[in-house]
Amino acid sequence: MFRLDMGPEALLETDEQRQLRAVLRDLLGACDVRAEVENPRGYDRALWDRLAREIGVHGLAVPEEYGGAGCTFAELGVALEELGRVLCPAPVLSTVVLAGHALVASGDRQACARWLPGIASGGLTATAVGFLHPAGLTAERGPDGWVLRGTADFVPDGEGAELLLVLARAPDGERLFACEPDAATCERTARRVLDPTRRQALLRFRGARAEPVGDPATTAATVDAVLDAGRVALAAEQVGGSAHALDAVLDHVSRRTQFGRPIGSFQAVKHRLADLLVAIEGARSASAYTSACLAAGADGLPLAASAAAVVCTDAYRLATAEYVQLHGGIGFTWEHAAHLHLRRARADEALFGTADDHRLRLAGLLGLAD
Repeated sequence: MFRLDMGPEALLETDEQRQLRAVLRDLLGACDVRAEVENPRGYDRALWDRLAREIGVHGLAVPEEYGGAGCTFAELGVALEELGRVLCPAPVLSTVVLAGHALVASGDRQACARWLPGIASGGLTATAVGFLHPAGLTAERGPDGWVLRGTADFVPDGEGAELLLVLARAPDGERLFACEPDAATCERTARRVLDPTRRQALLRFRGARAEPVGDPATTAATVDAVLDAGRVALAAEQVGGSAHALDAVLDHVSRRTQFGRPIGSFQAVKHRLADLLVAIEGARSASAYTSACLAAGADGLPLAASAAAVVCTDAYRLATAEYVQLHGGIGFTWEHAAHLHLRRARADEALFGTADDHRLRLAGLLGLAD
């Protein structure tokens, strides 16, 4: 077991975080998800730039010495929750959380100085390759330096990312490499996936030039840190999506009438909404706690991240199911917004490991595994 040395006030939202939430909710209120996903890029570049330059979302958790705001993941978690509420398809998770955290966690100051300012300013999109799924990627020394070979599938936002942080096997073991891909040596093919708001791609490396990042001895720890950061970020997104689903359902059952009364007044509907509220509040607490763990650098982060993955995944699954069912016939049509959240919830279940995977991990961390 572990203990986080902070008072309960550390889990409460600060005035600055509330202001950040209000500004983001106002900005993202006009986000047209369906129009954005049909864009060749997959997201609205103008909105991406506003998030980075006007609000500074991309640099919230980036150290000041690399062009960021020097805040913590607690502030970034607020932004991710609001992005999850509207299903904003901009590659914040892949660029800011996965790639950005990989650079910071690597401890490679030269690499951080080269690429983190671009991430913080919104001028550079990036992603992590080979972290989420086993990939047969190798790195070898060529005449002009390191080159990458092999295939990686289902890379989040891999089709358009301008920087790839690649986990590959070198002669001395697994190492992290930075690659600025070009069409001649890196073929990228968009995958058709369940969730259109989170694009994924198949990447084939054919001698793509790359530069090593960090110390090979700490590669495994860096990968674990990045994956846990991804789980914390995903939990925040899921809380936002769940909260939106509850708000939408409450609005619908308050206006939809049967037998001369709102359907929300029926006891059976009240029970379902009460159960959903309890699930979402539990998810919100789990997400806030694991964000605080990451912000504080707590040793118990792996345990907290997996616990949040289980709780928030289950809550989002329940919220989207009720979103569809309590809207009745229209909720079962593809045109309704509920289905975008339903697809996101189902896809999220496997992004950083399923809930059952995390239950097994928790058992191991708690010493309960056989």
